[in-house]
Parts: sequence; C-alpha cells; structure tokens
Amino acid sequence: MTEQTHLKQQAIELKLHGLIAHWHDITQEQATSLTQWLTWELTERQQRSLERRLVNAKLGRFKHLTAFDWQWPKKIDQQAIHRLMQLEFLTEASNIILIGSNGVGKSTLAQNLGYKAVMQGNTVLFTTAANMLNDLAAQDGDNALRRRLTYYTKPKLLVIDEVGYLSYSNRHADLLFEIINRRYEKNSTIVTTNKPFSEWNQVFPNAACVVSLIDRLVHHSEVIAIEGDSYRMKEAQEQANKRRGVNKDIAKGKAK
Repeated sequence: MTEQTHLKQQAIELKLHGLIAHWHDITQEQATSLTQWLTWELTERQQRSLERRLVNAKLGRFKHLTAFDWQWPKKIDQQAIHRLMQLEFLTEASNIILIGSNGVGKSTLAQNLGYKAVMQGNTVLFTTAANMLNDLAAQDGDNALRRRLTYYTKPKLLVIDEVGYLSYSNRHADLLFEIINRRYEKNSTIVTTNKPFSEWNQVFPNAACVVSLIDRLVHHSEVIAIEGDSYRMKEAQEQANKRRGVNKDIAKGKAK
C-alpha cells in the first residue's frame, strides 16, 4: 500500500467526505502536511471516544486491581481473575458470575473488568440490579420500555452489581430475564451476587422464570466464588483504631 493510498484510507475511515471528494487536487506539498493532520484528527477522535465510553460506562470510583489485597479473601482464584482481565470472554459472549458475601471485592473486580473493557475500545455499562430493574419497571408504555431494554441490551459488556441484596417482584424478575435473554450468546454480562443460585428464589420469590433466568445466565459462563470477611469492615476498624491512637496522643499532650 502506497503512502497516498494509506492516507486516503485513513480519510475514508474518518469520514472526511470533503477531503475525499477533492483528493486528486491535493499537491505533493499538501500531502506532506496531510499526514500530520490526519494523525491529529485520528488521535483526537480516539481520545474523545474513550472519554465518552468512560462517562457512559458509569463505573464510578473504584480501587484498581494493582491495589487489590489478594491476601485478604480466604478463597479467591487470582489466576482466574487475571485471565479474565485478558477479556477473551467478550469475544465469546460468555458471562461472569462473582459470588461472595458482602465486602469481599466482587464489585471492585467487576469494575476493573469493565474499565479494562472500555480501555480496549468496548462499550460498557455498570449498574446495580436495583437501579436497572426499578428503571425498567418505571417505564410508562411499550415504546419507552423497549428503548430502555435496548439501552441495557446494547453494550458489549453489562455489569449488574448487587443481585441478592434486595428481593423483587415477579415483574422485576421477568424484566431481568428479558435482559439476560436478549444478551444471551450476543454480549457478555457480569453479575455480582451475595447469594448462591440455590437461594435466588428468595431474591425473586414466586417468580416462575427464576430457573430459566439462571439457566440462561450460567450457560457459557464462568462462576467465581470468593470467600472471606468484609474488607470494608477491616478498613473501618483500622481507621477507628487510628483515630483512637490520635485521641490518646492528644490526651497525653494535654496531660503534660
């Protein structure tokens, strides 16, 4: 591929229609500057695209994987997590289910996977189960609901956090099934939950679709169980101990 052909291909990919229409009018001197202009345009668009995807992902604040305390959980498959960070599951449209009690790092791991996916050029959406299901249930009319279902179905990766922390109606269960079913074998979904699947009937009591929901979710999925005490409780206790230490030092200073 010649330099001119390469530059024209870049212009086509950038959809610079005016430039393409006058391509044969470009002089050799202009072509020299054109290389830099197209590079600037491509770099700027890539940066804006990344910023837009990060905003739309709604990942929030989270601790990066480099700062994750792998020694705190009593049970966690560190190698499996690092393997998932290669994002091969996205190309296979498979799912990830992170199961564990409160505070063991499920959300943090899910956010890191979401962030890596965004940085690799994918569309991502992070949401709690409560926010998503309440949003869908609140839609007034079929058209509005259809648009919101598309909103949650379209991203390459959907992260549904905190399934199991609240119980939901049959309507909510049906909506979750609809999302999982629409994404099935098309796009990947990460779910974090504090309950094993055998207890999901407590999350969706009396819902007829629970078995089908779990079946769709776990097919083509990797289930990772994390066991341990709450890391948030550990940090809170450390902060409390630190404050007590500071107060003791102040008290000693006053006594002197």
